[in-house]
Amino acid sequence: MTVAVTKLRVEDKLFQNRYLVDQGRPHIKVRPHEHPSANLLALTRICPAKCYELNDKGQVEIAADGCMECGTCRVLCEASGDITWNYPRGGFGVLFKFG
Repeated sequence: MTVAVTKLRVEDKLFQNRYLVDQGRPHIKVRPHEHPSANLLALTRICPAKCYELNDKGQVEIAADGCMECGTCRVLCEASGDITWNYPRGGFGVLFKFG
């Protein structure tokens, strides 16, 4: 008897999560900057939800929609003041679906 093994990519699992956006009240904000710090630049590579990107001016921006609230950015950049991070208001944010 042969058992078929289905490989599920991390991206496919993450797609099952849902995010309720709190319009106009992002729970993460990037401090305005001329040149991003090394840690801010690192977020463009290590955020598992890919929320951080460089804009055409070379500054790091965040699109908090889809944030998994894992805390990676908080650990890396909150103490330096590069970002402010708060939990989303009740009822908003990520809804994990394990399946």
